[in-house]
Amino acid sequence: MGRSFANLHIKSSNLEKTVEALRALSEGVPEVLGKSSKQESEDTKSIDSPNNSQENNKAMYISRSNEHWISVLHDYFVWGSVKKVGKVLSTLIEEPVMTAGFINEEIFELTIFEGGDLLAERIFCHPLTRDEYGLQEARLQDDYLQETLNIRNEDFEGLLRTTYSAEAVDQLSELTNLPIWSDWEWVPYEEDLRERFSKYEF
Repeated sequence: MGRSFANLHIKSSNLEKTVEALRALSEGVPEVLGKSSKQESEDTKSIDSPNNSQENNKAMYISRSNEHWISVLHDYFVWGSVKKVGKVLSTLIEEPVMTAGFINEEIFELTIFEGGDLLAERIFCHPLTRDEYGLQEARLQDDYLQETLNIRNEDFEGLLRTTYSAEAVDQLSELTNLPIWSDWEWVPYEEDLRERFSKYEF
């Protein structure tokens, strides 16, 4: 099996507002992050271990990636689940929320949500992989995707022609200056990520 990762990005320059939205997500809809709800935690408090509250309070890593985007890593982000998080988070913040999921060096999936709605999706993979897994974009809106990412026409056309997932990640990382190659599990081992991301616990 090859590399896999998942991450999330909010198109915002307001770090404080974004952190508050992430706090609201963690505290108000904890199950979307794989955590117990407040009621479940209270119901099981008497039988929980002393460290349960810490285990249920997994950290997020947050980075002001550039002047337009804020990036987020979390233990529960994997290909598939990160889309659910992005969808819910987009109801708690006014700005677009982009999710990126990469699995086994085969598939790279990019989605953008606003107000709880999926507004754009792109899947980058080899045609044979697409056929094998029956992959199909739920909503193709390339004009919106290009506008949101602020990518020039010729560069965006080159990105769309890419059928290799890793190459698409490389191109998108360069075009947006976002840490697309990043994952919660990698932070302790990669100095660049440790310097770029700050740890938050909600």
